[in-house]
Amino acid sequence: MSMRTPRFPQALPTAVTLAVLAALNAPAHAQTAPAAKPAQSGGETVVVTGMRAALESALNAKREDRGIVDVIKAEDITKFPDTNLAESLQRIPGVVIDRDAGEGRNITVRGLGLDFTRVRINGIEALATTGGTDSSGGANRSRGFDFNVFAAELFNSITVRKSSSADVDEGSLGATVDLQTSRPLDFPRGFKATASLKGRYNDLSGKTDPRVAFLVSNTNQDKSFGVLLSGAYSKRQLLEEGFSTVRWDNGPSSGGWCAPQGVTPANPSNSTATTCGPAAQGVARIPGTPEAIAAYNASSNAANFHPRLPRYGRLTHDQDRLGLTGSVQWKPSENTLLTFDVLYAKLEATRQEDFLEAISFSRTAGQGGKPQTSVLQADYAANGALQFGRYNGVDIRAESRFDELSTEFTQPSLTLQQRFGDFVTVNAKLGRADSKFRNPVQTTTTLDALNVNGYTLDFRNNSRLPVIGYPFDPTQAGTGSLALVGVPQVTSGTQPTTIANTTSSEIRIRPQGSNNRNDILHADVAWEIVPDKLTLQAGADYKKYDFDTYEFRRINQNDTIFAPAAGVPIANLVTMISGFGKGLDLPAGTPTAWAIPNLNAIAQTYDIYCNCLKSGPVGGPGDFTLSSITNGNARGNNRSVSEKDTGGFLMADFTTALGSIPLRGNFGVRYVKTEQVATGYQATAGGTEVQVAQSYDDVLPALNLSANLTKDFVVRFAAAKVMARPQLGFLNPGGTISTTGTLSITSGNPLLKPFRAKTFDTSFEWYHSRNAFVGLGLFHKDINTYIQSLRTNVPYKDTGLPLSLLPSNFTGDEVFQVTTPVNTQGGKLNGFEINIQQPFTFLPGIGRNFGTLLNYTHVKSKIEYLVSPNGGATITDDLLNLSPKSWNATLYYDDGKFSARVSGAYRMGFLQRVPGQNNNDVEGKNSSVNIDASLSYKWSDQVEFTLEGVNLTDRPNDQFISRARNSSVVYHVTGREYLLGLRYKF
Repeated sequence: MSMRTPRFPQALPTAVTLAVLAALNAPAHAQTAPAAKPAQSGGETVVVTGMRAALESALNAKREDRGIVDVIKAEDITKFPDTNLAESLQRIPGVVIDRDAGEGRNITVRGLGLDFTRVRINGIEALATTGGTDSSGGANRSRGFDFNVFAAELFNSITVRKSSSADVDEGSLGATVDLQTSRPLDFPRGFKATASLKGRYNDLSGKTDPRVAFLVSNTNQDKSFGVLLSGAYSKRQLLEEGFSTVRWDNGPSSGGWCAPQGVTPANPSNSTATTCGPAAQGVARIPGTPEAIAAYNASSNAANFHPRLPRYGRLTHDQDRLGLTGSVQWKPSENTLLTFDVLYAKLEATRQEDFLEAISFSRTAGQGGKPQTSVLQADYAANGALQFGRYNGVDIRAESRFDELSTEFTQPSLTLQQRFGDFVTVNAKLGRADSKFRNPVQTTTTLDALNVNGYTLDFRNNSRLPVIGYPFDPTQAGTGSLALVGVPQVTSGTQPTTIANTTSSEIRIRPQGSNNRNDILHADVAWEIVPDKLTLQAGADYKKYDFDTYEFRRINQNDTIFAPAAGVPIANLVTMISGFGKGLDLPAGTPTAWAIPNLNAIAQTYDIYCNCLKSGPVGGPGDFTLSSITNGNARGNNRSVSEKDTGGFLMADFTTALGSIPLRGNFGVRYVKTEQVATGYQATAGGTEVQVAQSYDDVLPALNLSANLTKDFVVRFAAAKVMARPQLGFLNPGGTISTTGTLSITSGNPLLKPFRAKTFDTSFEWYHSRNAFVGLGLFHKDINTYIQSLRTNVPYKDTGLPLSLLPSNFTGDEVFQVTTPVNTQGGKLNGFEINIQQPFTFLPGIGRNFGTLLNYTHVKSKIEYLVSPNGGATITDDLLNLSPKSWNATLYYDDGKFSARVSGAYRMGFLQRVPGQNNNDVEGKNSSVNIDASLSYKWSDQVEFTLEGVNLTDRPNDQFISRARNSSVVYHVTGREYLLGLRYKF
């Protein structure tokens, strides 16, 4: 194979030429491999188009690459295989996705989660983040990329680079994902345009929403200048409904239950002989019958667990997604190509979360929680999971949270490709990727009913959808039911901020946001020393990454309120949820309607967004002033990280032979120096800024070899040292310092070293016929360093914190107990992938138009997780986000005019937290299978009709806690989606 550098190099390999020249009559694929070769049949030329052409183009790109990669190509202009980029990526072996609001958000590659995967757009490293539900990770303050920010129609190819090479910059343990937008010189000369319009219907929300996209491109006759503009807009209105618990906890938690009369309470100081808690609360202890004592003893067993906040809820999502790309290319001579790309995306959303819940099971005596709750009856499974419970003294809450969210992403980039003579090529790239996430409104309001008797919780027939019994009508609000429980306003003396031993109604206000900016400068030179055999490439990189995040909360950190002013009836401050459970097989007796706070009415009545003191003392129930750094609850989310990464690489790209076996590949080394500054706030003096700097160096060798044992059988081997920088949250130097009693510090660790690993990959690839492939990939990663939160004892002067935070009589030699993330021993990760792509061209008749794509991935990795920061006990378990098994299967039909596809994606259960919270070993998600389908019909060369179905089985998001119990944390559905569309080419 020739090694000569092409005269007009593109940002990706230039084998796209044939596919591009066929645009508008054949698919406009990305820039890598020929997609449409003519085949002779009965004297006629048959041109492969559509789905089969995209698969062939992607397979050719994989075959020609020197590393181990997988590629996805658009089937046509603005026609990516799926409506969501993450959902396309899950078709690649080894790639699994995590969803938020029913659509793909993040990816995991070969068992390594979002923090270990880098994403480049048009060759520029980028990080786009947005906000999600708390159970899906909330606001993204990590290094992970949120793929749901972008419309899929903006891109024409995705390349997942699973092996490393010296010319690809560092930062990934899992993979580097390259997203490529279209450019005008991709297409034939002259004017080209296409547009598509789809209507999306969701069967749970009953809403129909638009999805539109367009692309316009024009080049002059000699293709020395071209301009392209593309855009996509979609609206998505959906409901998310189901059951959740906010985790499970054991019997003694939160101070234990209220003991029956005659039984010594677990917390005798918080109760009397006849009441649960102080007599003023008037919550009676139940008679000490044998049945009551047996139920109390079973519920108080540390091996028995109950849900903390059992609740049914509805989440209402409303999203608007806009994306625009522009590209200008100028080729003033045969040896020069200048490309300017710009990408803009904006995701705007609102989300309302409405729950009817019991809050006593997670509250302490001071909050009127479990120590005021009596157990009338309790049955537990052998594994400790609650099966049935009946309780007195339960606080019931209708909670409503409203969020406004937006992400704005911009990325301009300039690329120069210049050839000098026949053997030297220079490439230079300059760009900025800027992502701004804003959550200006995050407001939670509640209605409460205190100390309700006769509440029941029944999991006996369904561990995911229990029967919950309320001893009052939850659709009513007022006396004896759900109401605004305010702190009484006193006319003299000190105004309390809370009601003693009670959780009153709340108004939480928590605006927040974050920024991510990557500035990139790259230059390299390639010198073809031996034509077609050896090219030496050297380059330099400079990257500056800036991250900052902020949050505000009420200075009244209890979020309490006064009762509404006299004359304001509760009915004016309440609205209703109705028709709940359409997408669920709800058990009989489950409420399908309940009263919720009317946020708009409450906001107007209390003037909650005034950022001011409305009534009462500063910091009291009538104070809606916001604070950030000085606020103990918000301080931890006010922080920043700045990194400067300076490096370079040297790499040899070669083609040779080992006897009669053609051999090609590359080997080289990359050096990078990371200079990092982390800023946070300690609690002293109401928030003291702390800034800690560190730097570290990495030398990262990489080797890729590819041998053609036969014309169609390729064996690859790759080895490299890789690194990924620590999670942003772990780098926070802020926290708390105690200089009295036990000297202690709780904070992040701005001196963390990166994750480092050695990787080895082998791939066996048989391209046994046109568009057909069988592959086996083996991979091993030796993760040398991992990061866990531990407790250690170190002299203060070794913490990296300034002495100014200590009292004047401290020297810095004092030993502090520090709870912080630290670098720990890692572990090994092993796995294999099987990948099959097979058109059924050997079948007669229309059978030859069918084909299949199949892949299976198995990954195994064990990490020792510390159970307690005080001891040496560990849990040996999977890496977080690692699914040991996953598969994808697609059956397709394509005859050039009509095409159809049905796809299934399976992901085995995986862990999200080890150790788990609230006395549990682990937290995670259960396995899932998602089924999608699509149909398209070409009415003419210009007109095509499409029909797609997404999440056809309405697969629930099923999150669990505890391996033994598999207790439900979230069980939500979002409905099936159907898209009917029309595409037109001009």
